[in-house]
Amino acid sequence: MKKTKNQKKISSSINMNESYLKSKLGIGVSFDVGFRELVVLKKRIQLYYVTGLVDTDFVIEIMKKLISINDDENAHTDIYDELNNRVVHQQVEKTDRFDKAMDRLLSGLLVIFADGEENCFIVDVRHYPGRTPEEPDTEKVVRGSRDGYTENIIENTALTRRRIRDERLRNEIMQVGERSKTDICISYIQDVADPDLVNLIKEELQNIDVDGISMADKTIEEYLVHQGLNPYPQVRYTERPDVASTHLFEGHVLVMVDTSPSMIIVPTTFFHHVQHAEEYREAPAVGTFIRWIRFLGIFASLFLLPLWLLVVLDPTLLPEKLQFIGPNETGNVPIIVQILLADIGIEFLRMAAIHTPTPPLSTAMGLIAAVLIGEIAIEVGLFSSEVILYVAISAIGTFATPSYELSVANKIARLLLLIVTFFFHVPGFLIGTTCFILFLASTRSLQTPYLWPLLPFNDKALWQILFRVAVPLSKTRPSIVQTKNHRKQS
Repeated sequence: MKKTKNQKKISSSINMNESYLKSKLGIGVSFDVGFRELVVLKKRIQLYYVTGLVDTDFVIEIMKKLISINDDENAHTDIYDELNNRVVHQQVEKTDRFDKAMDRLLSGLLVIFADGEENCFIVDVRHYPGRTPEEPDTEKVVRGSRDGYTENIIENTALTRRRIRDERLRNEIMQVGERSKTDICISYIQDVADPDLVNLIKEELQNIDVDGISMADKTIEEYLVHQGLNPYPQVRYTERPDVASTHLFEGHVLVMVDTSPSMIIVPTTFFHHVQHAEEYREAPAVGTFIRWIRFLGIFASLFLLPLWLLVVLDPTLLPEKLQFIGPNETGNVPIIVQILLADIGIEFLRMAAIHTPTPPLSTAMGLIAAVLIGEIAIEVGLFSSEVILYVAISAIGTFATPSYELSVANKIARLLLLIVTFFFHVPGFLIGTTCFILFLASTRSLQTPYLWPLLPFNDKALWQILFRVAVPLSKTRPSIVQTKNHRKQS
């Protein structure tokens, strides 16, 4: 059960309010919690804010307006009405509860208390530190927009709203985390998205009882889909506003987490992770060609090494014209050990590239690994050259997978297939592949079959996955999302 928040009411005595806020917020101890007191119409006005999260220019302008009340009004003027009229900002709300006031204050808003009043004013003067929108590194396209989501949830909703100027687009915000109080926004199109799905997501988020979610979107995902030990991604991440908007039009729901540039798209299937924005920035024929090449790379990342190991273990499986496949010399190390070492070595290189501080050093590290380590390992007999070839092709297929999460999950599946193939040969490969497909078929993401439209079978949807269909010919939304409005507007 979630903890019940403090429902303490704001007092009409500003001294009591000041004492309570100082004890709760550590004013005077925490240097970043700002406090300023003014005297307006012979009454004390107090402003509370967090330095670094507010726009200083707005705060100064509001203070100027409040001080100018002394020059324009007399002491009998109602201070509450004057504050209501003089606070120059488009987003102002009032509350009589301390918990709400403190939550807003710690989120970067300005809170104003007046002596004798049991309500305070909350002014949205947030100015979060962060970077400007730029194209995400993991979703680059040759043609298309170069903006991308940032760590600022306000900017992110604006980037989405810019592409969906529909009055039915809803951006509902809530806070999660007893201590972090992280802002989370649920975005959907009201007359398109399935209301049961929206309510399910809200319920899952409201049931989160945790101190904080400093890891942002990933923590939310784990609470949302209850993934457990399943390595396959059950939500889709994107940092591109155009990709997110496309999914909203189709009836999906977007979950934005403040401090993260990655948007969570739900529900998703396996085939959502094998598509890329580049396919829709080219002609349908070119997009289909790119998609099939990508499918080939994903297939190679999963099955190329197990199939090659299978024919190495049993060369009679190959027709006579393909007998050249397989190492001419087995070397001093068993083939399965060579494959596992080389495959794990590729993972070492990937990690090293991520943690290498600058691109020039990363490039130099790659050259050293490829030329020195690879060549010397072959010369001393640790690896055969054909092992390096097939491991490299498999790695390229992994990098060609649009979803990073899917590529890592496929690598785990590939290693398991290699092991069962080595021990049980043809039966091991067939049983392992069957178990792999059954495992994916049994997976459900927010009550959505993971292998749809293959299982359960939907011919029209599967056709749109295999081929990049021209937008004018795609007149219906995916049935798996169970949209309220199944037909797209013409």
